[in-house]
Parts: sequence; C-alpha cells; structure tokens
Amino acid sequence: MDYQKSKAVNLRSSPHSGEMGDSKVETIARHAQWKIESFGPTTAYKRSDLFKMGIWNWHLLVERSWSTFIRLFPEPSRVSKEQPPVARFVLRVTIPSSNYRSFVFPVQERLLRTKDDFSCPVEVNGQARLVIDVEFMDLKISSPNGGERSSIWPGNGDSNGTMQHRAAQTSLRCLSRMLDETIHTDVTINTADGQLQAHRAIISSSSPVFHSMFEPDDLNDREWSSSSLSSSTIDIQDMTSESCSALLHYLYGSLNKEEFWKHRLALLGAANKYDMGDLKDACIDSLVEDINSGNVLERLQQAWLHQLSKLKEGCLMYLIDFGKIYDTRDGMNDFLRKADPQLVVEVFQELLAVWKPT
Repeated sequence: MDYQKSKAVNLRSSPHSGEMGDSKVETIARHAQWKIESFGPTTAYKRSDLFKMGIWNWHLLVERSWSTFIRLFPEPSRVSKEQPPVARFVLRVTIPSSNYRSFVFPVQERLLRTKDDFSCPVEVNGQARLVIDVEFMDLKISSPNGGERSSIWPGNGDSNGTMQHRAAQTSLRCLSRMLDETIHTDVTINTADGQLQAHRAIISSSSPVFHSMFEPDDLNDREWSSSSLSSSTIDIQDMTSESCSALLHYLYGSLNKEEFWKHRLALLGAANKYDMGDLKDACIDSLVEDINSGNVLERLQQAWLHQLSKLKEGCLMYLIDFGKIYDTRDGMNDFLRKADPQLVVEVFQELLAVWKPT
C-alpha cells in the first residue's frame, strides 16, 4: 500500500475524523471541488484527501469550534517547505439543502504553509451537505530569500515552472542520445588514444576556438587543429579518449558528477585552451574545495601553468597560512625539481613573509 492510500485509510479509521467516505476532491483545469454529503452538528472536522494543483498537493478542511471554518493548505513536504506556494484563489461554499444557498468569498492571495495561514467562517446550521469550490487564479513560487515570486502557469507573469523544466530535460535527453548513439555526427575527433564522433554545430557554439576551426580563413593558422571543411576532423592529442568524452558530455549537458571529478584537471586544461569560461570556473571551484596535503603541490603547479589566481591563492593559503607545508615533505623534493623556478621563488617569499620576526 502506498503512502497516500495508507494515509487515507488512517484518516477514515480515526475516531476523531468524522465520516470520511466523502473525502475525495475532484479537479479539472484550475478548479477543485469537494462534495461533503453530511456535516452534522456533532462532527468536529472533516479533511479532504490530497489533491494535486500545480506542483503541490493540497488539503481542504472543514473545522467546527465556536463557528465553522473552511481551510486550504498544502501538504507538508519538501516541496512546500522549500518552495511555499502563494495562491490567488476564489472560494465558494454551496449548501444544497438550503436551496443551494452560496457563500462566495472575495479573491484571496495568501502565502500558504500550514492550515493556520488561511481560514474563513461559513454559516452551517444543523446537518448539511456542503459543496466547496476553489478556483485557483494563480499559483506562484515564493522565494525563501525574499526574491521575486514567479508564476508556475504561462500567462500569469514570469513562468519558470514545470513546462520549462520539462522542455529543458527533454532537450538534454535528445542531445545525450545524439552523442551516445552518434546520430548524424559530422566531426571526427582524434585524441591521444582513439577517435570520437561529435556534431560541428554543438561544439562550435560551445567554444569560440572550436568555432574558428571551421572558418575557412583561419584553418591554416590553427596549429592545434588539422580541421578542414572537407574532412571535418579535429586533433586533440593532449587529451585521452576518456577525458575528451567527458568534455563532450559537458558540452552536450550530460556529464555526471563522478566523471566531472575524475577528469577535472584535463577539463580545466581544455576549458583554458578552448575558452570555455563556465567550465573553467566550475573546475577551479571544485579543485579549491578539496585541496589536501596529497594534491596541493600538483594543484599549485596547475594554477601556475594556467594562470589561475583563485586556485593558486587557495593552495598557498593551505600551505603557508594553515601550516600544511610540513605535511608535504614527501612531495616537496619532486616539486622543487619540476616546478617553474619563479613559482618556487614565490613560495619561498610567502614562507619568509610568514616567518619574518615581528
């Protein structure tokens, strides 16, 4: 039994919930309707089953204390906590047993988190059938940091909701298939240990350097490329097929986190070489996040080679300010032999600045 069905069974069997056989809410378009066959004078409250509207699940509640109240609220969940709804709606309560007497309440616009955020009184005397209609005129996502609210429905303001997300996911799936199944590929990439297939339009739009490789006037001036419009071949001999495949999956929007972490250094070199600013920033941020005594000297050399000031400052801070240079004795001799002399001088200058007597 799934959670929602189990929850409904528990509600029906609760001694405090009243007669729950009429708890289903019907929905169509942006309307929800709940028909209650009996709400007697001894009934404390009735709560509807969950119903879907927008990206949230909702409940309606009829509650009696000194008066009778109608409440509308989203089901407590991660979605309603992280993206609480701002609902603009009209509520109508009809009593069929009283010649279909109706109460239509003014348009409401409320931030709804719990059942206490909205309630309205309605006059119900004795036993009664009730029909509760809610017309949702708009549903907006409330930003937790107080940012601009965005409507989830087209035509109701800035729509960044479900449809855009679905369209983006569909596009990414199509691009991933084009790469993985080599659908209509028109570029061959020669790597250090094999060949890969790709699409000229996609890699050209991702990098101005790749774009220039296919420009007739520049083909003979690109020492890193043996591209030609007739052969559509690119040489990337400084990357393995595995790391170049990771680069392509990034360009096609299908690179997973594990592959990214595995090939970060190779991707950083490619991002620097082919002028991919977003990929370069992502690699730098990731490399700064997990600096340790086993990789800091290699990261420092990479930062120096590619002129990455943020990564270099992070490595020097780890070594000097945090005193972790003492933990790198095993690799220090190799670093001193292979590193650029100017980088070695800069490291010693940083050390002397820290050790300088005050």
